[in-house]
Amino acid sequence: MDFRPIVFVNGVLLVILALAMLVPMLFDFVMGTPDWVNHAASAGITALTGGILALLTRSKSNENISVRQAFVMTTAIWLSIAVFGSLPFLLVVDDIRMVDAFFESMSGITTTGSTVLIGLDNTDPGILVWRSLLQWLGGVGIIVMALSILPMLGVGGMQLFKSEAFEQSEKLLPRATEIAVSLLQVYAGLTVLTFLGLWLSGMSAFDAFIHCLTSISTGGFSSHDSSLGFYSSKAIQTVIMLAMIAGSLPFMLYLKSMRGSWSGWLREPQLLTFFVLLAVFIAALAFWRINGGHNVFDSLFNAAFNVISIMTGTGYANADYSSWGPFANVIFLTLMFIGGCAGSTTCGVKVFRFQVLLATSIAQIRRLSSPRAVIVANYAGRPLTEEVSESVQVFFYLFILTFAVIAIILGFTGLDFLTAVSSAATAITNVGPALGPVSGPSGTFSSFPDAAKWTMAFAMLLGRLELFTIFALFVPAMWRD
Repeated sequence: MDFRPIVFVNGVLLVILALAMLVPMLFDFVMGTPDWVNHAASAGITALTGGILALLTRSKSNENISVRQAFVMTTAIWLSIAVFGSLPFLLVVDDIRMVDAFFESMSGITTTGSTVLIGLDNTDPGILVWRSLLQWLGGVGIIVMALSILPMLGVGGMQLFKSEAFEQSEKLLPRATEIAVSLLQVYAGLTVLTFLGLWLSGMSAFDAFIHCLTSISTGGFSSHDSSLGFYSSKAIQTVIMLAMIAGSLPFMLYLKSMRGSWSGWLREPQLLTFFVLLAVFIAALAFWRINGGHNVFDSLFNAAFNVISIMTGTGYANADYSSWGPFANVIFLTLMFIGGCAGSTTCGVKVFRFQVLLATSIAQIRRLSSPRAVIVANYAGRPLTEEVSESVQVFFYLFILTFAVIAIILGFTGLDFLTAVSSAATAITNVGPALGPVSGPSGTFSSFPDAAKWTMAFAMLLGRLELFTIFALFVPAMWRD
């Protein structure tokens, strides 16, 4: 395998990451915080490393990326960004260790939102900006990966969303770059709209900047320990809800709308299922709260906010929902696995996979009742190929199996049952907070053993890259000529 294109792309992206590190540096410099020097050092180290890698491997062959190279490149990109993204934490945050810095960085770039930092209200402003910026960068990276790389690799049924441009060409990099530029325009536009909405709703400009980055990316990092519970404003929380939903919808539909085609919003089969699921879970949780004697409006609003936050994988909280009782805990644990639409910034299994599983299950039941009939499962009015159906089924099986293994490992490190199971779920689904008093919405993962933190960081990467991308690297055939 020719590793030059892989190293070259990583080098270029590290240079871009270094440029991003200048943003928290400028914040600290303007606000008179001496830590701007450490942010500058992080940027310098990252830029120097990335520049050397890019210059040493620059070649015309970099325009063509094979499928094998794409598997390796994707994993290498997210790992290298997580490693170098931990530099600002190491250089700025007092007494932080490598495992915690890497955990925070991986949580940021995978838009998970789990944190080991305590005292966010008094944390260096540059670090708050860096955490949020990591999630914003991770969000756009996830969209590009979902629309250009994963469909080509056939990961977990993503072939359904394969662009026609890839069917006749193996030139992945130029096409991915073209998609990235278009998506960045949409992504930046939604971010600006969210900022304006939050600012006009009464949030400070600094907090609005932080939260517009982490809401549209469905990341969930906040500048306050109490997350969105810090704000009692229903207007602010409503803007956040709209932003989380916007980040959970297929971004290709935004691109088509920019080009004058709005019909896709009516034809996209994921949308109706996504909103129906949201409505059902919000109604169920609100009824549970109202039945428990709570105010009707507050119950409905808080249920809506937290259901949207967890199902989209954002992880914001406006209350400690893990204290709402056993039924609520079951609801939130279930929501972690669902996720949003394919081609969005969200996490989890994704809505389309549940639709494919349902369609194939119904078709199989019909075949059992009518063995001589020719029955074909359909998705969006088109027959599902055996390749897609099998890919989705294997993905779902691996997802549940991986979740179980991670939960067992976390339990082995000494965590209690609820903490181990919910932490495994929140890591592999990239949600953020778990359940219970230790790692729930009112806690952090700072007290976890080092082994548990490394395990969760790896689980975040597995979930974000949709399992197959990493598991394929352990297949011997991947490395044979």
